[in-house]
Amino acid sequence: MQTHPMRLSPGDDLRGALEDALRGFGVQAAFVLQGIGSLSVAQLRFAGVDQPTELRGDMEILTLAGSISPDGAHLHMSVSDAHGQVLGGHVTRGCIVRTTAEILLALLPEHRFSREHDAGSGFAELVIRPQS
Repeated sequence: MQTHPMRLSPGDDLRGALEDALRGFGVQAAFVLQGIGSLSVAQLRFAGVDQPTELRGDMEILTLAGSISPDGAHLHMSVSDAHGQVLGGHVTRGCIVRTTAEILLALLPEHRFSREHDAGSGFAELVIRPQS
């Protein structure tokens, strides 16, 4: 495992930047160990809901974690608004960094992640293989 700290800048798309980073490092598997920062827009898909909910305003990223594969990212995040109310869910594209996002990636060069249909869950789920 190789750790790589990242800092995203205002206007960056959080999920897009993390997916781009995986390609840039030339690895096939990574985990986001933690992330903090702020957003001006959050696109979160709540449990059991098919479409994301757009949240706008000054928000703090309290937690960010998940896996990244060449097929895309599976990230969960909790954010708090200016009143301290906390919401969380599945991160979709369109989460826009407000001032900064500080993220710690764990690159896993000995593994290859993919997302494949799982008959049990009905969703594309993480498949872990050794990197050949």
